Amino acid sequence: MQFFDRLLLENRAWADDMKASDPEVFQRLHQGQSPAALWIGCCDSRVPAEQICNAKPGELFIHRNIANLVHEDDANVSSVLEYAINALEVDHIIVCGHRGCGGIQAAVSGGDALQALPYVDRHLGQVKRLVAEHHVALEQFSQLSQKVDHVVELNVIAQVERLAEMRLVTDSWQARRAPSLHGWVYDLASGHLDEVCRREVEGSGSESAEPDWQRAAAG
Repeated sequence: MQFFDRLLLENRAWADDMKASDPEVFQRLHQGQSPAALWIGCCDSRVPAEQICNAKPGELFIHRNIANLVHEDDANVSSVLEYAINALEVDHIIVCGHRGCGGIQAAVSGGDALQALPYVDRHLGQVKRLVAEHHVALEQFSQLSQKVDHVVELNVIAQVERLAEMRLVTDSWQARRAPSLHGWVYDLASGHLDEVCRREVEGSGSESAEPDWQRAAAG
């Protein structure tokens, strides 16, 4: 059986199982969505957002790109943010990176790693700048994998900081004191998620919404 034929069959089996446990599930989903969170994750096939969080259909609004980046000039990510914040009014935005990320490794390795992938190379520009900014700290790690995993965390923190400066987010903080921003890292070896940072607005009724910055110790 061809791979794509198997996927179609698996879809039917999945739909039947869903209806067996909850006969009205697809009727409810057809009526609309009200996800609690926007997930900005990596495209890596080993990091399926709903499965690693054990989330149900309709609970996560998802955007994925290589190395889970936020580009202000990227119409794709900006439109996703706009819809999630202004139309769906999500309460949380999660930026999730993962250890062993191939995009991060390419940026850390440098050299000829990205010559054959010019679009990927351009996309990873901000990661390469991040590596350059932290090159002294990265020298303490003797193994490439350790450097990569450290940059994975730095990159997640950088994306949360970038989100916190975007007008879409700051306007929403002023209007409804949401969404809170969360930086997570997924460990492929254990299947566990760890929080590395969080940013949320505290208080209510003030003229300026100042974000409270929390950096968690990596697990």
